[in-house]
Amino acid sequence: MFFVLSKTLGIMMLPTNILTGLLVLGALLSATRWARLGRKVVIVAVLLFVVCGSSPLGNLLLYALESRFPPWDPSAGAPNGIIVLGGPIEPDLSAAHGMPVIHGSPDRIFAGAALARRFPNARIIYTGGSPNLISNDAREADYAATIFESLGIDRSRLILERASRNTYENAVFSKELGKPKPGEHWLLVTSAFHMPRSVGLFRKAGFEVEAYPVDWRVGTNLRDILSFTPMLNEGLSRTDAGVREWTGLLAYWVTGRIDSVFPGPVAKSGD
Repeated sequence: MFFVLSKTLGIMMLPTNILTGLLVLGALLSATRWARLGRKVVIVAVLLFVVCGSSPLGNLLLYALESRFPPWDPSAGAPNGIIVLGGPIEPDLSAAHGMPVIHGSPDRIFAGAALARRFPNARIIYTGGSPNLISNDAREADYAATIFESLGIDRSRLILERASRNTYENAVFSKELGKPKPGEHWLLVTSAFHMPRSVGLFRKAGFEVEAYPVDWRVGTNLRDILSFTPMLNEGLSRTDAGVREWTGLLAYWVTGRIDSVFPGPVAKSGD
């Protein structure tokens, strides 16, 4: 039920979809005796579109998420394993065209492959099934091996997890396959804005991981954070991504799937 709600209600709650619905509602009302109200709804929707698409709102939402975990500190030594979260590969399109199709966040795969070459003894888990509510049997992990092999990683090193549909299942199924032992170091590779929710879910699943954030969307200086962005190019997508991630954190916390509404780094002993 949680998965179904996240793919229906969660998508409906994105700012772009809400505002589009308001525009349609306003246009319909404008053709009725409530035309005055309809025009007001359209004006409000247009103004909110401008705020969500051109203001720094999206940057601010994402920056708070992306800055939560610092870059990985290699001083603890070589990792025993590397977990790469799915998301970059579009499984249905990959099946349709008979080859991997990447739609976003390729840094996850590139960083995972680079780490695998840097640490040749580390195990590698690619966790990704199909995030689609209605899908065929195509799964992200089915196509991940081809990409990793093209980047110089032997297929025998890969553990492919193809059943998960969301980050919660990524964590649960990765633990079952990785069987982490006490004292082992496992890196979690995912987009920086997605890291707080991901780490929280892995911790709740009993799988202690070290954050390896990639795929940043916002710079670190004040000028970048507070900059105005092209509405149709980046602004709306950043606001949607930020709202979706914060909503996901709240939903997972309310349902008990993470222990904190905003998971962060664990303080080292002596700090």
